[in-house]
Amino acid sequence: MRLMIKLIRNARVFDGHSAELLEGFDLVVEADRIVDLGRQLKANAHMQIDLRGRVLLPGLIDAHVHVYAAELNLTQNMRRPFSYVAHYGARLLKHMLDTGFTTVRDVGGGDAGLAHALKDGLLTGSRLVYGGRILSQTGGHADWRPGHEHDPSCMPCGCGLTDQRMSVIADGVDEVIKAVREELRRGASHIKFVASGGVASPADPLDSMQYSPQEIEAIVAETARHGSYAAAHCIPNAAIKLCTELGVRSIEHATLVDAPTAQLMKKMGTFAVPTLAVVESLSLYGAELGLPKASCAKLASVAALTKGGLAILRDAGVSVGFGTDLIGPLYTRNLTEFALRSDVFTPIEILRQATSINASLLQRTGDLGCIAPGARADLVAVDGDPLRDISVMTRGPAAMPLVMKDGEIVRNLLS
Repeated sequence: MRLMIKLIRNARVFDGHSAELLEGFDLVVEADRIVDLGRQLKANAHMQIDLRGRVLLPGLIDAHVHVYAAELNLTQNMRRPFSYVAHYGARLLKHMLDTGFTTVRDVGGGDAGLAHALKDGLLTGSRLVYGGRILSQTGGHADWRPGHEHDPSCMPCGCGLTDQRMSVIADGVDEVIKAVREELRRGASHIKFVASGGVASPADPLDSMQYSPQEIEAIVAETARHGSYAAAHCIPNAAIKLCTELGVRSIEHATLVDAPTAQLMKKMGTFAVPTLAVVESLSLYGAELGLPKASCAKLASVAALTKGGLAILRDAGVSVGFGTDLIGPLYTRNLTEFALRSDVFTPIEILRQATSINASLLQRTGDLGCIAPGARADLVAVDGDPLRDISVMTRGPAAMPLVMKDGEIVRNLLS
């Protein structure tokens, strides 16, 4: 069987790194890979696509999604039939791909079933890099059982773990090690745990510290032994500092980070994945869409502080990734993340966050998030120049006439 060869002509290329566009470049795509990049290329191509000077980007990467969070009330969500949340996940992944995100990292819930359905062509959607279920202590941010309620469906099983679909309850060093091993057995690329309180959980204050240093050390060590890494949900600075000191690779949200801790993150090579879109969207629509009152109150206490934390991370030179964390029906607002970051970061910084920096976070440098020979042929053409005006990225599918994933054309509006 002959490999399909595609020749893309007349592109202005953002390669995922450079501050200037590569003007008038061509690309040769063979099967799922970029095999050549340069000017006036020749190839025995089965298909030619003329971009006529449009900007060509690497496929975008969202490093913080929850494919099974079908509604804002996560207590109710964990009681949904699994068939329902699976259909939600399929729709979310299709939307993400339609908006140029060829890869997403699920940090709580995504599993092998959905990933295999995508790989086998049963679904059309973004590539799914999943971390399995979130690890949480009893009463932690990912324990969504209401404090007043005895729920027989969430009783500990013989192994000491509580399965809530998107999370697993594990207490003590032995339990967290076993939980890490189980999620890695199921194919997780990373392990997410909760190190502090959060907005969506019913029973824990935002500033509560969760998991002991000994438990966090065990998670970090066990993931490292498997060639994987740990990601931690952290809102207060104390949790961010502790997780950074103990070798956690990825700090999710990092909302209340201070300058000394940001400097420590820079020194340790720790990534931060802020999620501004979810804060704005929940502030605007959370109450009417069923976000519990307690969660709305917690959100209000930190919403105004999110961009301050972003500026602190920027000033310290921390590697900042791109994530959205949008749950329930809010997933359609994912492109707002570009505009929200523009008060702090330049367009080129934001584009790097959504491409090469996220690829580095995912341990996929050279494979994802770049346009170069040998990289996956994940490509997005846009109308306008996002290096000058980042709002180009907020206009949606109509302004993205070409989307390609693994060399396969997802959308081609070019004649």
